[in-house]
Parts: sequence; C-alpha cells; structure tokens
Amino acid sequence: MTKNRLKRGLQAVVLSCLSFLAMPSMAELTIEINEGFDNALPIALVPFKLEGSSTIPQDISQIVANDLRRSGRFKPIPRNSMPQTPSDLPEIEYSSWRGMDIDNLVIGKITAEADGSYQIDMRLMDVLRKQQMIGKRWSHIPASSLRQVAHQISDLVYEALTGVRGAFNTQIAYVTLMKKGGKRLYTLEVADADGFNPQPILKSSQPIMSPSWSPDGKMIAYVSFESGRSTIIVQSLDGTYRTVIAKYKGINGAPAWSPDGKKLAMTLSKGGNADIYIMDVATKKLQQVTRNYAIETEAVWAPDGKSLFYNSDRRGNPQIFQLDLATNQEKRITFEGKYNANPEISPNGRYLAVVQGGNGFHIALLDRETGDFRVISDTYLDESPSFSPNGEMILYAMNRGGSGQLAVVTLDGHASQTLKVNRGEVREPAWGPFLTP
Repeated sequence: MTKNRLKRGLQAVVLSCLSFLAMPSMAELTIEINEGFDNALPIALVPFKLEGSSTIPQDISQIVANDLRRSGRFKPIPRNSMPQTPSDLPEIEYSSWRGMDIDNLVIGKITAEADGSYQIDMRLMDVLRKQQMIGKRWSHIPASSLRQVAHQISDLVYEALTGVRGAFNTQIAYVTLMKKGGKRLYTLEVADADGFNPQPILKSSQPIMSPSWSPDGKMIAYVSFESGRSTIIVQSLDGTYRTVIAKYKGINGAPAWSPDGKKLAMTLSKGGNADIYIMDVATKKLQQVTRNYAIETEAVWAPDGKSLFYNSDRRGNPQIFQLDLATNQEKRITFEGKYNANPEISPNGRYLAVVQGGNGFHIALLDRETGDFRVISDTYLDESPSFSPNGEMILYAMNRGGSGQLAVVTLDGHASQTLKVNRGEVREPAWGPFLTP
C-alpha cells in the first residue's frame, strides 16, 4: 500500500463510471477499542432524564461516554455500577460518588418540546468540591442534531478536565472499496469522527485518493481517475460545487490546502518530472517550488503557511524534506531509517508523523523540539496519517487480515482503536478541521 502511494500518479486506468449526488450511504464505521491509558480518569455519565416524552432517538449520555472512552484518557463507569441517577443538583449524593473514587460527574435532562424538537440541559460536577464546572442548555434541537449536541458535550467535558480542546464534534473523510463480481466500487465518504452518519461524496469504478479538507471544512480536494487518468478535483460537501482544477499530462496528485484556504500544494509531472507546485485556488495560477530529478510528492503545509514538508527520493529512498517558501531553502528532516514517507504535521507544528518502512510499514512520530523519533503503531502496512484538529490523536490506514481498515492512536502510542466497515475496505483517511458553530 505505502510503496505504491509514491507512484500512484504513474498508473494508467480506464474510464470510470461516476455518480455523486443523492446516493445511498455506505455502512457506518464500527469502532473497536484496543487499549487505553493505564491511568485513565474514572468519570460518571449518568443517563439523562427524559421529560415530556417516553422515548428519544439518541442516548446522549452514552454517546458522551463512548467519546470519552475512545480518547483513551477517560474510563466511564458502567451504568449498573452507579449508586444513583441524579438529574439535578439537589439530587446528588456526593458521598456516594466519593466512595467510588469518582471525582467528576455529568448529569442532565432532555425535554421534548411541542414542535418535536428537544431541549438538552447538562452539568459537569466536581464531586470533591461539590461545585458545578459547566452548565449549559441547548434549545430547539431537532432529532437529527442530537448526536452533534452529544459530541459538543463531550468536547466541553474533555476541555474542562484536560485543558485541551475536544475534537469529538468533527468529521473524517475516507475512501471505501467494495468488490463484487469482479467489479470495484470506490466511494469517498464523510462521517462524524465516531463513524456515524456517513455521507457519500463521490462514487466511482476507478480509484479515489488523497482527500484533503479545506480549513473551513466546507470543501474537499481529492484525486479521481474518472476521466481515465489522474485529476485533482475540489468539491463542496453539500454537492453544489465541483470543479476539476488540475488535469495536466502525467501526474496530478496529492492536493493539500494551505492554512488560509487560498492555495493548494500538489504534485504535477507536466514538466516531465514529479515536482511540487502551488496553485492559487481563485486564479488557478501555478508556481513550481521544487526542481529535482527525484520524485517529490505528498506536500503538506506548516501551520504558519511559510513552509512545506514533502516526500523526496533524491537520496535513493523516500525521506522528508522541508522547503522555506520565502527563501527556497530546502533541508532534510528525517534521518532515522531508510524509508520515511506520507508526512503530516501536527496543528501546533511540533510533531511530524510519517510512515516509516523497514520492518513493515508503521506510523512514526518525530518531536521537532526534542528530536525524539519513534514508532507509535503496531499494526500492519500503515499509511496516510492524519492528525485530529486538537493534535491529540492520529488517524491512519492499515491492513488487517488482507483488508484495509482505519486506526486511531495517541501520540505516545498508549491508546488505540480500529475503525472498519462491515463489508469491503476503508482507506485514505483525512481528519477534518474543527466545525464552526
């Protein structure tokens, strides 16, 4: 998988079949939690009390519990272990929770409104201090948005207890592959970060690769082979806008948005060699920024937009280089190991994730402040690392039992989870930005 990624644009393919609007969704991703932090913080997510209705479409407190558990930092206690189920402050028996070594408690109410919408009230309580840390109300929430509110609650709790912004109310993009009767169907999908609510963006009988989110989360750039060769396409998530922005002779690949959303870095070989170019999205004007006999691809932007990290085999094997866009100065970044590819920079610019080859292909992490470089995944044939927008976790593709799946790992490698579809394979992940309110 990873070796082929470097030379994808060199592949020739035949004409594809395309449809991309009003399509049925593929199966939801299912999550298997492999391990968590040994010192995960116990927390109680009490079932929210329902008022004004006998049923509710979503179990909000369970969604929050699942979110926090997936982070590896929290250990929600089972509901059948809870000493009580309070929904308001006077009902809390703090001594009961202290006796279970529970320091933090989330309680709430869900009220069905006359128009069919819901009101959600939640509180995060400090059990030791008997104080409210967070109290918030959501009103006039349609049933279709209840999961989003649950993810927002997860984000609030996560930030209050860790000091780091939560990234549960975000989305991921990925490509699924279904094989049936000798035919292949590729689907570019966007789903919630927990794999629910998948929405198809594109379906094709030919490969779809390298999805890249615009900083505002409204557009995705990707590589499609629907025309018989690689092209770079920008498409809005709502399907109202779709345009081909690069269809030059040869390779058109690896698009990556600049932090301000005004430019795209990409790999083109229209000059005869695979080099990095930058395109102004508004004017389509191109600027070639690398000129080397080697294959140079997979560029990603530094968070400040002043430099690019990219993959070059100019030393005989793929390694990561950095290009200063103001001075055109290049420097090699990775030195440990003979194969380092698929660079991805963390939102704060401190960490560089790569695919390291050698004894298989694994996700490795370079701490650019300390120089520490270590492998953090123990899966097989890993590729395409993508940081969560808060920089706490890395989503990537891997192979298990001959099938492509996704995995998530924390920066220290101590907590991990697997995401898979019930049928087919899933690959090419990209974690989207924080959603705007």
